[in-house]
Order: sequence, then C-alpha cells, then structure tokens
Amino acid sequence: QVQLVESGGGLVQAGGSLRLSCAASARTFSTLAMGWFRQVPGKEREFVADISWNGGSTKYADSVKGRFTISRDNAKNTVYLQMNSLKPEDTAVYYCAAARKIIATKDEYENGYWGQGTQVTVSS
Repeated sequence: QVQLVESGGGLVQAGGSLRLSCAASARTFSTLAMGWFRQVPGKEREFVADISWNGGSTKYADSVKGRFTISRDNAKNTVYLQMNSLKPEDTAVYYCAAARKIIATKDEYENGYWGQGTQVTVSS
C-alpha cells in the first residue's frame, strides 16, 4: 500500500508561483512513476505532468508546458510540481498519483495510488 500526501497548495495571484509537494510512504517509491493531475468541480480530472522512476522521462499537458516543472527526490520519497506564471484557469484541486510501474501512460495511473488533493486557487 502506498500513501500519498500533497502539500503546498494555496491562493496566489495570476503570474505568481507555487510549488506542490507529494510525500509517499512507500519503500518502493524509487520504482514508481509519479504524476500530477487536477480537477475542477463538474469537470473530468485531467493529466498535468508525470515523471518516470528515475526522473529520466517527463511528460506535460500542453496547457502547462513551459510553465510547470515536475521533479522527484527519491532519497526523500517526494515528487514536486513547480508551477510558474500561474493563470486563473490553473485553479483546481491538484492530485498526486503513483503508477504501479517505473514508467507509465496517463491511463495507467487509474489503477495506482492517489492522494487526497490540495487546492490551488489563482486569482485574476
């Protein structure tokens, strides 16, 4: 069982930055692909970014490319999402997810582990 706890959400003005963190309980953290997703009430959850087990491969949604950066520290069992140049449309609950493999497609996170989410609100 893997427990994920997100932190770092909050309220920020448009153009500002936030860094989300996701701490994992798993001793096998370094063998898991990790991802960030977000959801707005009434809409489907959408993929934001993910990173392979060793950080060698990353993927981003087109809407965040060039503004967000995903990274991980396997020694700390933590994955990060640095969010810069935030826009009001980035407002959502952000979820951390772990896939049951070292590199994953977006769909493969559905069968993995999920955190409780952290709210990010960007004011205009």
